[in-house]
Amino acid sequence: MTLNRLLARFGMLVVALLVVAMNVLAQGKTVTGKVTDSKDGTPVSNASVTVKGTNTGTTTDATGSFRLVITDANAVLVISSVGYNNYEVSVGNQTDLSVSLTAASGTLNEVVVVGYGTQRKRDLSGSVATVSSKDFVKGALQTPEQLIAGKIAGVQITPNSGAPGSGSRIRIRGGASLNASNDPLIVIDGVPVDNGGISGATNPLNLINPNDIETFTVLKDPSAAAIYGSRASNGVILITTKKGKKGKVRFNVNAQGFVQTAAGKVDVLSADEVRSIVNAKGTTAQMALLGKESTDWQDEIYRNAFAQDFNLSAAGAVGKWPFRLSGGYLNQDGLLKTGNFKRFTGSLNLSPSFFNNKLKVDLNLKGTRTTNFFANEGAIGNAVTFDPTKPIYSSSKRYGGYWEWTDPDGLPTQLSNRNPLGLLYNRENTSEVMRSIGNIQFDYQIPFVKGLRANLNLGYDVSQGRGINIVSDSAADTYRRKGIRNPYYQSRTNKLMDFYFNYASNIKAINSRIDVTAGTGYQDFEFYSFNNPDVRYNGDTVPGSKPNFISQAPGYTLISYYGRLVYTLDNKYTVTVNARTDGTSKFNKDNRWGFFPSAAVAWQVSEEDFLKNSKVVSNLKLRAGYGVTGQQDGIPFYGYIPVYGLSNNQAQYQLGNSFVSMLRPSAYDATLRWETTTNINAAVDFGFMDNRINGTVEGFVRKTKDLLSVVPIPAGSNFTNQLFTNVGNIESKGFEITLNAVPVKSKNFEWEIGANFTYVVPKITKLLVNEDPNFTGVAVGGISGGTGNTIQRHIVGERPSSFYVYKQVYDANNKPIEGLYEDLNRDGIINEKDLYLYQNPEAKYFIGINSNITINRFNAGFVMRGSIGNYMYDNLNSNMGVYRQIVNPLGFLANGSKDYLHTGFVNNQYFSDYYIKNASFLRMDNINVGYDAGEIAKNVRLRITANVQNVFVITKYGGLDPEISGGIDNTIYPRPRTYVLGVNLDF
Repeated sequence: MTLNRLLARFGMLVVALLVVAMNVLAQGKTVTGKVTDSKDGTPVSNASVTVKGTNTGTTTDATGSFRLVITDANAVLVISSVGYNNYEVSVGNQTDLSVSLTAASGTLNEVVVVGYGTQRKRDLSGSVATVSSKDFVKGALQTPEQLIAGKIAGVQITPNSGAPGSGSRIRIRGGASLNASNDPLIVIDGVPVDNGGISGATNPLNLINPNDIETFTVLKDPSAAAIYGSRASNGVILITTKKGKKGKVRFNVNAQGFVQTAAGKVDVLSADEVRSIVNAKGTTAQMALLGKESTDWQDEIYRNAFAQDFNLSAAGAVGKWPFRLSGGYLNQDGLLKTGNFKRFTGSLNLSPSFFNNKLKVDLNLKGTRTTNFFANEGAIGNAVTFDPTKPIYSSSKRYGGYWEWTDPDGLPTQLSNRNPLGLLYNRENTSEVMRSIGNIQFDYQIPFVKGLRANLNLGYDVSQGRGINIVSDSAADTYRRKGIRNPYYQSRTNKLMDFYFNYASNIKAINSRIDVTAGTGYQDFEFYSFNNPDVRYNGDTVPGSKPNFISQAPGYTLISYYGRLVYTLDNKYTVTVNARTDGTSKFNKDNRWGFFPSAAVAWQVSEEDFLKNSKVVSNLKLRAGYGVTGQQDGIPFYGYIPVYGLSNNQAQYQLGNSFVSMLRPSAYDATLRWETTTNINAAVDFGFMDNRINGTVEGFVRKTKDLLSVVPIPAGSNFTNQLFTNVGNIESKGFEITLNAVPVKSKNFEWEIGANFTYVVPKITKLLVNEDPNFTGVAVGGISGGTGNTIQRHIVGERPSSFYVYKQVYDANNKPIEGLYEDLNRDGIINEKDLYLYQNPEAKYFIGINSNITINRFNAGFVMRGSIGNYMYDNLNSNMGVYRQIVNPLGFLANGSKDYLHTGFVNNQYFSDYYIKNASFLRMDNINVGYDAGEIAKNVRLRITANVQNVFVITKYGGLDPEISGGIDNTIYPRPRTYVLGVNLDF
């Protein structure tokens, strides 16, 4: 072999070896590791592990483990997790790493979402509370607000109903208004959403999938919320959804199946008790009306309801594009037969960076389609009152084959109650609602000014609802009208533009940090509604009926200018100043603009030298703030200008043989202006023993002036005798206590417990423009029974909506004496002048308790809620607990409540304080257990969960449920007890 050939072959071999080496280097090596807490060795899950200076990365699993392919021999890994200091390690020749993270000092460097951006936790001077996904209430939760029920002091969440998809009443520190909205502003990923509701949806928030939510942040006082100005009087809830992260794409499947059962029934008379009462006291004709059946109508209308909830998501990065894509499907039957709620959701988040991370883009798109089959909830009241001695079905095929009360002519008795099953099965009320919420946010670091960012946020919230209510012409309740076929349509559009500059910088020369934000916002709301004229079941239009068309396009517009300054000196002393001015088209040009400032100070005492190295005190912070916010929600669009509307069919003018609708004016107030709320807030945040014990004590005084309320006005002064106007003041005082503890924390066992306590009492301080000594307050709180009866009053010097009743007189056996009340003013006459204020539907005290225990791979926890001092008007018993309810003077029989057996009342005593009942309660909301099965296949992890919701209630109240918004108990849809089994797969 020649030398040349030998050299050629040697060269080819060298080239081949180089190619192999390059391939090996290109493929890189696999590095595994485990991340733990340096204090006790517990695993740190969901920690971010990235190669420094690149987009390559992953996250740790539930055991703190990770796996990552490294192609650079000089790679440096950066490991980070919320609440811990970042850790960097050079990989070198290592293939298996053990990383211990140290807790950040009091987690003070943790970033918290606030209005228009984020702040370091150490810089917060207002009342801000955050609950993350790991601390959410567990279980089959259909609406987002249920995730934080009982978790935050000062935040009261009261379910409105047990119907599928129904929402809750949310109150932060009790609300600040009388007639305007008391709902907080809800901001989802930077988009303030429209809470106005849409036809076809029982709750606007049920259009958001709870499984997509990462954190709830609640801004409770104006020093925190004033950056939202005109819409923040009742607090702000910031919802942040889950985002994509750099690293390998991971998939998650979450599936839940659950069954719901009725937690209780209204306590009514049995069929035998009805027969006994009628036979003892009724006439021969009334006795002849009795049937021979024993029908439990509540058993007949309710069922065990089944539901399924499936969610699938993918999150990670494709190239330099972090993303999260998710989809969800919920199918829930209602306890009330025929009811059903279905929800289809989809969401997409893209969060890429450009120009060497100078430009960050955050795109969020959420879409929802819900379909409803609304069960006729009128069946609930009729199941309570319908004669239990009657059968379900009749031998006649009329009225759908259901037994009904009829007149001698065979037609349904007009004022009798109806067969509950007939109400359910002779009606088809369906809807479809579409909603999409989205925004794109551009955040650009301006190169020539370090620390200066420009942020542009463009968003929208669009919803459309359509449906149709069909009642058969054979149904007893619409038989005389020949049935119903009524379609409807509504749409809402909310468009948003926000632009702000933010400058944040550490000024080392004076040991200070400054964070300045200044911006402007524009939000536009439009509303459109159309209802067809009344149509009979066969499609014929009811004579004289007209379509109802409402268009508020353009609707109303908000234009805002806002700014915030946060100055921190020596990481100890912080001053925060907010200012916002808002203009709304709901007011005339003279009153259109409102100015809403706030200021707050904070002292991080634990950073002082005498505490900085304390092994006992890990956090001690004093805060105080003052702020002003506004209110214009709930105000009529054109309440400040004269508006004319068409008269109804009962108010037409006859011209020859034709009847013509007339134009008539509505009442208006040209001086309508902002309702404004001022708040003084003071607090102490504390933490001991590395924050193993931590909490907050907070006190506040809130005053609202220029209350927007409906009040009586002198006849002839406007176009009606009541006017929506600025008329009064209200003041609230209260305090909150939050306490969290980790009594036990070791490698295999951890116990966490938390509790919160809230005290809040509002009082009306002014209610009339001109004082009137004969004014007895504004009547509110409509009740069932009679015509136009109310049971509550707004009265100066008292709590809003206090009950206004007669003082009942009792006999020697503590039995109420029918029609006998105390003559409180001693004038010898019992009349409306003897009515007095007695108790209130809103509790003075609220509590929440939660706990979680983790033992190796098992965990268990519970959430409890309670209220003390709330009272209920028992409208069920005041309406049904009398003899005339059972033997109706109109010639039919009905059922009554068992309260009749105690009182023996013949006639209704609607205004007796006997019916004002203590409704304080303690509810075990949720008990949950879980098991982490670990890796059941390569890179596939399984978790199994089970829980029970609405487990039990401890209360003196004898009604179905002591927790009813407004405090008037009148046949609500019962809240179910729910049993849930779930599986969660990560792969």
